[in-house]
Amino acid sequence: MSLQEKWERAIGETKILRPRLRSLLAFENTELPYTCLTKSVVNVGDTVVRKGKVVVHKPMIVLPRDLPQFEGFEFERDFDEVDEDEIGRFLLMRGVSFPMLKYSNQTYTVNLFEGPLGKAIGHFSRQLERKEDVHSGLITGPEDSWQFSVLIYVGTLAVRSAPHDIERLLDYLNKHGHR
Repeated sequence: MSLQEKWERAIGETKILRPRLRSLLAFENTELPYTCLTKSVVNVGDTVVRKGKVVVHKPMIVLPRDLPQFEGFEFERDFDEVDEDEIGRFLLMRGVSFPMLKYSNQTYTVNLFEGPLGKAIGHFSRQLERKEDVHSGLITGPEDSWQFSVLIYVGTLAVRSAPHDIERLLDYLNKHGHR
């Protein structure tokens, strides 16, 4: 399956079941813990559970490159002849733009939940509710392009945070005498 086909599949199948409630931080790194659930392609009828976090690094005025930087998403391993830089260009050519920041993914665990996706969704939703966890996201998507599902989640949060970030930046500039 081509990169384009995997992207389209991720767009069609990614669901953000429980987003992070708080906005991204405007002047500090923001950690976005997530649980990504996918139907297992190896153990049919079971669910792959990927837990990790994406760190959206503190915004920088000038970046070394013109594209967002993606690290730790394992694109090289799962997509033939694709590196992290190519993903930024790939998304840009499709009209998808991320703020010019650095996005670092750290996958902590990849486990198997013995049961179908619907049962896993219920289990992990209840788990987040019991913990009153408003910082972690719960998403689903296709197993062969889970990275895009995580990026769709992060992109959604970045877009949601943008108006507040602009207000905070203007307030900061006004308070510190920059006009």
